[in-house]
Amino acid sequence: MGGTGRETRFDALRLAKQAGTLSGTIDARALPQVADGLAPGPGAVPIVWTVAGAASVDGRPALSISVSGRMPLVCQRCLAPFDWVVDQNTELVLAADERELAALDERIEAEVIAADRPIDAAELVEAELVLSLPYAPRHEGACPS
Repeated sequence: MGGTGRETRFDALRLAKQAGTLSGTIDARALPQVADGLAPGPGAVPIVWTVAGAASVDGRPALSISVSGRMPLVCQRCLAPFDWVVDQNTELVLAADERELAALDERIEAEVIAADRPIDAAELVEAELVLSLPYAPRHEGACPS
């Protein structure tokens, strides 16, 4: 599935069981938790995403989430814009309900989410992008003059 991801709600347990895949491109500027951290600019910030159903190492239903692209940030040292390369891959273990979520959270180190209702792919992508952003964005090495 293509598109923004905003209309891509899915049954995560079914996707995991069927080893299915959803993918698309979303504009990072359309994601409220990400947009505020981006350098100002008129253009879209396309992020390519994939959500693939899988089984975790211990055989539990899981999702593999991949996001990639370039996000314009402002360097906190020199205040110049620069591109932050995002290439994030994360596995989320699925819990059938809140009770199982609590039990798994206690037992395993992997991130666990409840899959008791349809999940919005855009929300997963937004969460991954937020986690991939640096706390204090800076050029790698010395800032350009």
